[in-house]
Amino acid sequence: MSEKRDFAIIGTGAVGGFYGGLLQQAGFGVHFLVHHDYEEVRKHGLVIDSINGNFRLPHVHAYNDPRLMPPCDVVVIALKTTANSALPDILPQVMGAHSHALTLQNGLGSEAEIARIVGADRVMGGLCFLCSSKISPGHIRHLDYGLITLGEYRADGQPGGITPRLKTLKTHFDAARIPVRLVDDLALARWKKLVWNIPFNGLSVVLNQTTDQLIKNKSTRERCSTLMQEVANAAAVCSRPIETEFIEKMIADTERMEPYAPSMKLDFDRGNPMEIESIYGNPIRAARAAGVDMPETEKLYRQLLAINPIV
Repeated sequence: MSEKRDFAIIGTGAVGGFYGGLLQQAGFGVHFLVHHDYEEVRKHGLVIDSINGNFRLPHVHAYNDPRLMPPCDVVVIALKTTANSALPDILPQVMGAHSHALTLQNGLGSEAEIARIVGADRVMGGLCFLCSSKISPGHIRHLDYGLITLGEYRADGQPGGITPRLKTLKTHFDAARIPVRLVDDLALARWKKLVWNIPFNGLSVVLNQTTDQLIKNKSTRERCSTLMQEVANAAAVCSRPIETEFIEKMIADTERMEPYAPSMKLDFDRGNPMEIESIYGNPIRAARAAGVDMPETEKLYRQLLAINPIV
């Protein structure tokens, strides 16, 4: 990665605006691609209310057209996966000859989709453990956490290992006070996140409940547990075994969590399209290709498709 250490943030919402704001505050060159909030961010910058300290960036490099952006060393994709149809027009504009792409998107399949545009050897993936929301144009509230789990993508599905460029990226994020954990198997990390995301995202929508309500009720808790085990079974046939203790830990962690509406519930309540294919459709198809069905997950998938807002 170039010593210039410039970052392009593709999607300046709760995730991209927060992490991009921290990078700019730490002195890195950051260029934000902004959609709905462009005029506000261009004129007034970004405001971040954070449990780690509030700050404002009155001047940011904001763009509403990727053709106007300079090539950057690291291109961070923080769009919702429902907007990925725009990526073939965006990424070639902001990636130079030595740029790398880092996707922070939810679910399964984001890296492969981006690799088809820029090449597999230029793609890294990150999983965000973050409670953050955009409360008004250019204004982000960070409620808790912030860890990014980083790993290398490989087109052959094998673990990518912890490479020098991952370590370099971690030093940049460390300088911006962004907590990072490096993993040698990105695919396993994604399946592990799905163990939680598949039950709690979808059920929070179809049952109109927060995480604490889902875990306290005996019936919904059992359904969550069944879905978690089904995801673990699917991961195993995809050569990513997940230990039973991990599921038990996820349930215990959710019991201790503050009442929380997952991102899919927030999207649904706002009338926005939900990330159904990346969180449900892609894992179902991956498991089926490996010879295993996910009947409970598919039931939830079809319920979500039936109520997905059409925008």
